[in-house]
Amino acid sequence: MRVPRLLIAGTHSGVGKTTVTAGLIRVLARSGLRVQPFKAGPDYIDPGYHSSAAGRLCRNLDSWLIPTRRIPELFWRACRGADLAVIEGVMGLYDGASATGDAGSTAELAKLLDCPVLLVLDAAAVSRSAAAMVRGFRDMDRKVRIAGCIVNRLSGPGHYRLVKEGIERLTGIPVVGWLPKDSEIQLPERHLGLVPAAERLDRRVLNRIERWVAANFDLPAIRRIAERAPSVRPDPVEGRTVHASTKLSVNGRVPIAVARDEAFNFYYSENLELLEDLGAEIVPFSPLKDRRLPRGAAALYLGGGFPELFAPGLARNGRMKQEISRAVTAGLPTYAECGGLMYLARSISAGGRDHPMVGLMPGRVRMTDRLQNFGYQEVEALNDSILARSGERARGHEFHHSVLNGAPSTRRAAYQIQARRGGKARAEGYVKGSLLASYVHLHFWSQPRWAERFVQSARSYVNRQSDEK
Repeated sequence: MRVPRLLIAGTHSGVGKTTVTAGLIRVLARSGLRVQPFKAGPDYIDPGYHSSAAGRLCRNLDSWLIPTRRIPELFWRACRGADLAVIEGVMGLYDGASATGDAGSTAELAKLLDCPVLLVLDAAAVSRSAAAMVRGFRDMDRKVRIAGCIVNRLSGPGHYRLVKEGIERLTGIPVVGWLPKDSEIQLPERHLGLVPAAERLDRRVLNRIERWVAANFDLPAIRRIAERAPSVRPDPVEGRTVHASTKLSVNGRVPIAVARDEAFNFYYSENLELLEDLGAEIVPFSPLKDRRLPRGAAALYLGGGFPELFAPGLARNGRMKQEISRAVTAGLPTYAECGGLMYLARSISAGGRDHPMVGLMPGRVRMTDRLQNFGYQEVEALNDSILARSGERARGHEFHHSVLNGAPSTRRAAYQIQARRGGKARAEGYVKGSLLASYVHLHFWSQPRWAERFVQSARSYVNRQSDEK
């Protein structure tokens, strides 16, 4: 089976990749195609827009977080039943974890999946110079196949014709679409990036983007580019090896309560699916609106999001806070990352007020004006926990505008963050009993044993509860 596919890359961040990708996905899906969306890199927010546009869950593909040998397998699994795949890149085409190599870049992903690239340019203040940019990106690595260009933020049709002629005559690469300089087709932004689609999806903006894409993109040409992509299949031996290494013998599924609402919606779909593959049943609940944890929950997963924006509502739901506090104190295996850590702290300071939270974490959360410890992180477990054994390593990503004042002592730290780019190693997170909390968003496919242990911890909890009855 062959999957037609496109990768939407940019010359740099902020060039309009998400707008182009969401609009193109929506137009293709409205034409009757089953479009499988993907997002390169660790971002949680853009996938919400693409999921909405496609009517199909967007997946992350990150060649730094996930071992590269597993990328084709995860891509193939997600594409089952799809007519076409559209991938949004991250940052600029060649930007990644290294200044001189491909690791973690959109370019690396394009080569791993043998995927044709549509390059998005911001041409607001250029004409012939756009061709120079395209030529440079084309020649940087000839193994990356730039098959077409989309130019953004143009002043009108005349500007488009000028830029199109220059690029096509001087590079031989077709220009297959354009968008105007128009603030009404820009998706809304916030301090961590775009506003989450789960919280506020502006249908009016998306409808306007869709109309522009339908009118100004050469959709037949774009379809032809996608259809020329060759077959990609994961190595069947590798596929069996991955599943054999993570297979868990189960007798029935163990329910893991997962916080899913406006405050908590940052999860890698692959993390949840791996837990399901290992015998878990994912049971969503809302710390904002529900009064109790799901009945029979054998573990708790509190993901990231924007708890600071919903701090008053979280603070008011005292019954849920008490329920979580009692359950974790009684031994419920609990994994919290970023927003989840903030929720488990004593309080969150936001909007000029301190809002009391669950109180299982020593320290109080204070919002800051700038990002803290932003970027990829490789972690080494300092203490045994519900996920890790001391000395084991995994990979994740960190991005937050808050700090934990009065953080726990290093002897309680979950991880040591490995030093990168001349920095220093540092302690991160908190481990106590059945609780593991950290600012790092882990990708379980970087260390599947940790997902396996989480499910095992849940099963052990169920067995203990049965023995006590």
